[in-house]
Amino acid sequence: MAVQEAGQGTGAEGIHGGGCTCGDCPHGAREGHRRAVAAFLRLRDGYAAGQGLPVGVAHSASASRRWVSEELTQRAEAVAERGRAEGEARLARLWLRTVCTVWGAVLALLLGEALTAVGTGWTGPRTAALAAALVVATTLSAASWLHRARGGALAPVIGEDNRMSTSRTVAAGWVLFVGYAVLLLAARLAAASDHAERDALISGLDLARGAGVVTVLAVVCGIAVLVRRVVGLRILTQRLQKVPAHRPRAADLLTDDSGRGAFADIQYVAVSAVAVLFAAVRLARRTDQLPDLPWGLGLVVLVSAATYLAGKYAEGGRPVVLSVVRAREPGDLDGPIRTGDDVEIRGAGFVPPGAQTAERLSRMVVRIGAVDVHVPLVPVTGGFRNPTDNLLTVPVPADVEPGAVEVQVVTAAGVATNRCIVQVTE
Repeated sequence: MAVQEAGQGTGAEGIHGGGCTCGDCPHGAREGHRRAVAAFLRLRDGYAAGQGLPVGVAHSASASRRWVSEELTQRAEAVAERGRAEGEARLARLWLRTVCTVWGAVLALLLGEALTAVGTGWTGPRTAALAAALVVATTLSAASWLHRARGGALAPVIGEDNRMSTSRTVAAGWVLFVGYAVLLLAARLAAASDHAERDALISGLDLARGAGVVTVLAVVCGIAVLVRRVVGLRILTQRLQKVPAHRPRAADLLTDDSGRGAFADIQYVAVSAVAVLFAAVRLARRTDQLPDLPWGLGLVVLVSAATYLAGKYAEGGRPVVLSVVRAREPGDLDGPIRTGDDVEIRGAGFVPPGAQTAERLSRMVVRIGAVDVHVPLVPVTGGFRNPTDNLLTVPVPADVEPGAVEVQVVTAAGVATNRCIVQVTE
């Protein structure tokens, strides 16, 4: 069902011309998500300024906080649903962009060969290079069509968390390059008529010539498999918190889950890109053999890969509760924790990377004894004052029995912290 808003027209333009907020087309999903986000931000900032509160709850700070939190949670879920619809729509269109990019690269190769052939003439290696590119482009186009619902040819490099995987992308880049180099040699071998030329082409595949490239290929592919295993085990043992993204982005290759630039990822992509470019130049100079990647450059790639792997082992960490104290408003008397009081839970790692959205923050739960308390959203202009990564404020419900009570936080990623014991009095 299409929902039309301001700016409606007639015909196709009226349905999908910028006012559509339905989820059955890419443009409508994108526009619907953009408007939902803008409306949520206005609502959040309005509540932060004390606007829009019903008269029935405005007199009570706790009642107004609960009402605002519930309203923001419901709106945040609607925004998240729009975001998921937009992500699916963008992913469905990604295969076509991938195909256009691949064939654009083939066209650029053809133009480059045509320009460099001026004065020297068209040669057999140029034909072989173009034939190998056509085979690779056709294969990628077929893969894009078969996996069009999951991002086309990019489906293998999209991780389980719906983000672009740095390790898989680097490995895929090397696999494509080596595959293209072998196809180039195969095309030249098929066109060779002289026995000596065929022997020279076959010797171009000797390990002594391509040892550097083969070693780097083996290492980056091994890193891609190992990183997946490492991340999976760390999630299962609750040493790493992961929340899925709405859609994969190219920026995922250079950032962590929260969108901040990650040194390990950046250096791995940069070094690998430089090495692939160097190997491509060597292949263009000597199309009769695998590119002889110098061992010095190969060692640089291996060090970069080791740094990336070490970064994967070092990232993350289990959330921890350090202390629980009674929250004190200005003018209140000091005293013990009683039912109905607010408590501050101090610690670290309460907000997993990538879980800064209101929909994810609203999933945080504090287990006080046998009662699960959802952490209320307390808005401020531009964000939320509660919850934060190192501080949560929740009320102690009346159902909590007096005495020694265990307090535990369950994050949006489903990871539970350690238990902290507090004394609750009547």
